[in-house]
Amino acid sequence: MKLLAISGSLRAASINSALLRVAAKLAPPGLSIEICCDIGVLPLFNPDLEADPPSAVIAFRTRVIEADALLIASPEYAHGITGPMKNALDWLVSIENFAGKPVAVWNASPRSIHADASLREILNTMSAEIVEEASIALPLVGAGLDEAGMLRTPAIADAIGAALACLQARLA
Repeated sequence: MKLLAISGSLRAASINSALLRVAAKLAPPGLSIEICCDIGVLPLFNPDLEADPPSAVIAFRTRVIEADALLIASPEYAHGITGPMKNALDWLVSIENFAGKPVAVWNASPRSIHADASLREILNTMSAEIVEEASIALPLVGAGLDEAGMLRTPAIADAIGAALACLQARLA
Protein backbone atom coordinates (compact mmCIF):
# COMPACT_ATOMS: atom_id res chain seq x y z
CA MET A 1 0.00 0.00 0.00
CA LYS A 2 1.27 3.42 -0.94
CA LEU A 3 0.56 6.71 0.79
CA LEU A 4 1.43 10.10 -0.60
CA ALA A 5 2.24 12.53 2.23
CA ILE A 6 1.67 16.20 1.39
CA SER A 7 2.77 19.07 3.62
CA GLY A 8 1.09 22.42 3.22
CA SER A 9 4.24 24.20 4.33
CA LEU A 10 7.15 25.20 2.11
CA ARG A 11 9.41 26.10 5.06
CA ALA A 12 12.62 24.11 5.36
CA ALA A 13 12.07 23.84 9.13
CA SER A 14 8.37 22.98 8.85
CA ILE A 15 7.04 20.95 11.77
CA ASN A 16 4.30 19.59 9.46
CA SER A 17 6.86 18.33 6.97
CA ALA A 18 8.93 16.87 9.81
CA LEU A 19 5.82 15.09 11.08
CA LEU A 20 5.31 13.46 7.69
CA ARG A 21 8.97 12.40 7.50
CA VAL A 22 8.62 10.79 10.93
CA ALA A 23 5.52 8.98 9.69
CA ALA A 24 7.56 7.58 6.79
CA LYS A 25 10.09 6.24 9.30
CA LEU A 26 7.34 4.68 11.43
CA ALA A 27 5.38 3.14 8.56
CA PRO A 28 4.41 -0.44 9.38
CA PRO A 29 5.42 -3.28 7.06
CA GLY A 30 3.37 -3.26 3.88
CA LEU A 31 2.84 0.49 3.95
CA SER A 32 5.14 2.84 2.06
CA ILE A 33 5.00 6.59 2.44
CA GLU A 34 6.27 8.87 -0.29
CA ILE A 35 6.85 12.47 0.75
CA CYS A 36 5.53 14.95 -1.81
CA CYS A 37 7.83 17.96 -1.94
CA ASP A 38 6.64 19.62 -5.11
CA ILE A 39 3.50 21.63 -4.32
CA GLY A 40 5.61 24.79 -4.25
CA VAL A 41 6.49 24.39 -7.93
CA LEU A 42 2.91 24.09 -9.11
CA PRO A 43 1.81 27.10 -11.12
CA LEU A 44 -1.14 29.07 -9.82
CA PHE A 45 -4.34 27.26 -10.65
CA ASN A 46 -5.84 28.40 -13.93
CA PRO A 47 -8.87 26.57 -15.36
CA ASP A 48 -7.79 27.67 -18.85
CA LEU A 49 -4.86 25.26 -18.53
CA GLU A 50 -7.00 22.21 -17.70
CA ALA A 51 -7.05 20.95 -21.31
CA ASP A 52 -3.25 20.95 -21.51
CA PRO A 53 -1.88 21.17 -17.94
CA PRO A 54 1.75 22.08 -17.25
CA SER A 55 4.15 19.17 -16.69
CA ALA A 56 4.44 19.89 -12.95
CA VAL A 57 0.66 19.53 -12.63
CA ILE A 58 0.64 16.28 -14.62
CA ALA A 59 3.40 14.84 -12.41
CA PHE A 60 1.59 15.89 -9.22
CA ARG A 61 -1.75 14.51 -10.38
CA THR A 62 -0.11 11.23 -11.36
CA ARG A 63 1.45 10.82 -7.92
CA VAL A 64 -1.91 11.51 -6.27
CA ILE A 65 -3.79 9.10 -8.53
CA GLU A 66 -1.22 6.33 -8.03
CA ALA A 67 -1.38 6.62 -4.23
CA ASP A 68 -3.80 4.41 -2.35
CA ALA A 69 -4.39 7.23 0.12
CA LEU A 70 -3.16 10.69 1.04
CA LEU A 71 -1.72 11.93 4.29
CA ILE A 72 -2.03 15.72 4.55
CA ALA A 73 -0.45 17.94 7.20
CA SER A 74 -0.91 21.67 6.76
CA PRO A 75 -0.27 24.60 9.08
CA GLU A 76 -2.74 27.38 9.71
CA TYR A 77 -2.16 30.85 8.28
CA ALA A 78 -4.68 33.64 8.83
CA HIS A 79 -7.31 31.12 9.99
CA GLY A 80 -7.02 28.97 6.87
CA ILE A 81 -4.87 26.52 5.00
CA THR A 82 -1.77 27.72 3.24
CA GLY A 83 -1.85 29.12 -0.28
CA PRO A 84 0.32 26.32 -1.69
CA MET A 85 -1.99 23.67 -0.20
CA LYS A 86 -5.12 25.33 -1.57
CA ASN A 87 -3.45 25.70 -4.96
CA ALA A 88 -2.46 22.02 -5.00
CA LEU A 89 -5.98 20.95 -4.11
CA ASP A 90 -7.44 23.24 -6.78
CA TRP A 91 -5.36 21.38 -9.40
CA LEU A 92 -6.99 18.13 -8.21
CA VAL A 93 -10.63 19.26 -8.32
CA SER A 94 -11.28 18.06 -11.86
CA ILE A 95 -9.60 14.68 -11.43
CA GLU A 96 -12.25 11.95 -11.43
CA ASN A 97 -9.95 9.50 -9.64
CA PHE A 98 -9.80 11.84 -6.64
CA ALA A 99 -13.42 11.24 -5.62
CA GLY A 100 -13.46 8.65 -2.85
CA LYS A 101 -9.69 8.92 -2.27
CA PRO A 102 -8.98 8.08 1.39
CA VAL A 103 -7.28 10.98 3.17
CA ALA A 104 -5.91 11.28 6.69
CA VAL A 105 -5.75 14.87 7.94
CA TRP A 106 -2.92 15.53 10.38
CA ASN A 107 -2.44 18.67 12.38
CA ALA A 108 0.77 19.65 14.22
CA SER A 109 -1.14 22.03 16.47
CA PRO A 110 -4.53 21.23 18.04
CA ARG A 111 -5.09 25.02 18.21
CA SER A 112 -5.19 25.22 14.39
CA ILE A 113 -8.91 24.56 14.28
CA HIS A 114 -9.66 26.96 11.44
CA ALA A 115 -7.19 25.41 8.99
CA ASP A 116 -8.30 21.93 9.98
CA ALA A 117 -11.95 22.82 9.39
CA SER A 118 -11.11 24.57 6.12
CA LEU A 119 -9.08 21.63 4.84
CA ARG A 120 -11.84 19.18 5.73
CA GLU A 121 -14.46 21.38 4.02
CA ILE A 122 -12.39 21.49 0.83
CA LEU A 123 -11.74 17.74 0.89
CA ASN A 124 -15.42 17.00 1.51
CA THR A 125 -16.38 19.29 -1.38
CA MET A 126 -13.94 17.34 -3.56
CA SER A 127 -15.59 14.05 -2.43
CA ALA A 128 -12.50 12.72 -0.70
CA GLU A 129 -13.05 10.15 2.03
CA ILE A 130 -11.63 11.61 5.23
CA VAL A 131 -10.54 8.69 7.40
CA GLU A 132 -11.35 10.09 10.84
CA GLU A 133 -9.77 7.28 12.85
CA ALA A 134 -6.47 7.97 11.03
CA SER A 135 -6.68 11.76 11.42
CA ILE A 136 -4.78 13.23 14.36
CA ALA A 137 -3.86 16.53 15.99
CA LEU A 138 -0.57 16.53 17.90
CA PRO A 139 0.80 19.28 20.18
CA LEU A 140 4.07 19.74 18.25
CA VAL A 141 4.14 23.50 17.67
CA GLY A 142 6.24 24.99 20.46
CA ALA A 143 7.23 21.56 21.84
CA GLY A 144 10.79 21.95 20.60
CA LEU A 145 10.85 18.48 19.07
CA ASP A 146 12.78 17.72 15.92
CA GLU A 147 12.29 14.46 14.01
CA ALA A 148 14.51 12.50 16.39
CA GLY A 149 12.63 13.97 19.34
CA MET A 150 9.28 12.94 17.85
CA LEU A 151 10.58 9.42 17.37
CA ARG A 152 11.84 9.30 20.98
CA THR A 153 8.63 10.68 22.51
CA PRO A 154 6.30 7.71 23.11
CA ALA A 155 3.08 9.73 23.08
CA ILE A 156 3.94 11.24 19.70
CA ALA A 157 5.43 8.12 18.08
CA ASP A 158 2.58 5.95 19.37
CA ALA A 159 -0.09 8.35 18.06
CA ILE A 160 1.56 8.42 14.64
CA GLY A 161 1.88 4.63 14.60
CA ALA A 162 -1.75 4.14 15.65
CA ALA A 163 -3.00 6.57 12.98
CA LEU A 164 -0.96 4.78 10.30
CA ALA A 165 -2.27 1.40 11.47
CA CYS A 166 -5.85 2.71 11.19
CA LEU A 167 -5.22 4.00 7.69
CA GLN A 168 -3.56 0.74 6.67
CA ALA A 169 -6.53 -1.23 8.06
CA ARG A 170 -8.94 0.99 6.11
CA LEU A 171 -7.02 0.29 2.90
CA ALA A 172 -6.80 -3.47 3.42
